[in-house]
Amino acid sequence: MFPGEIDVLPANYLDQLGTIFTRFTTQDSGNFSYGVRTGDARYFVKTAGDPAASDSYLGFADRVSLLRNAIELSRSVTHSALPTLHTVVESPGGPLLVYDWRDGDLLHDSAGRFQALPTGEILTALDTLYDLHAALDAAGWVEGDFYDGSLIYDFATHRLTVMDLDSYHRGAYRNTMGRMFGSTRFMAPEELSLGAPIDTRTNAYVMARAGLILLPDPPPALEDVLLEATTARFPSYQAFHEAWLTASSTTADSLSKRSR
Repeated sequence: MFPGEIDVLPANYLDQLGTIFTRFTTQDSGNFSYGVRTGDARYFVKTAGDPAASDSYLGFADRVSLLRNAIELSRSVTHSALPTLHTVVESPGGPLLVYDWRDGDLLHDSAGRFQALPTGEILTALDTLYDLHAALDAAGWVEGDFYDGSLIYDFATHRLTVMDLDSYHRGAYRNTMGRMFGSTRFMAPEELSLGAPIDTRTNAYVMARAGLILLPDPPPALEDVLLEATTARFPSYQAFHEAWLTASSTTADSLSKRSR
């Protein structure tokens, strides 16, 4: 249904393709994204926005570069938490990334509601997030600009979706900015230190911070893992994830015995 290339700007093409039922045109990066309905199908389409725009912190070429990075990430890792990237359409306004549409609420806007969920439901969502990052880490991806605005939660179906990982890097890298892009609530110390290495240890720290933020009252064994990841630090994401899974098993056994 989608061509490989078009000769008009993305917004013009999408207007002709189907019904645009929502627009996201106020993103700080300068990207424009759309919810598009064609027949019975719905898609999330991400674009680099207006090539002439000069009021965003990233220029057009940089926005296109990040979208191409997102394409590489989507094609390298398949996971239920990641929306499927159906196709990429090239245009004079850069690539259009056509994803599955996912229902839900951004946790950046509804964190309080999420934090009020039963502990077991929050743990299931965290397990999904951590399992995804195990796959990303194994494929060599290192975190960049992750925060609760990257998470969508469908409160009706209890499904977590992870999106907007455009700033993840394939392989370890160094902090060339000082204070990097992102929310300081989630950031590792090296993301605030010019020249510091950003690597698999950063993945572990940031995911642990997500757990401490999203899980207000963690079971003790799990809290110990999250605190170790953000103090003494784990040597790798894999080490953090294995410790989390071990503590999760212990916690599940304890809860099971308590309920008998």
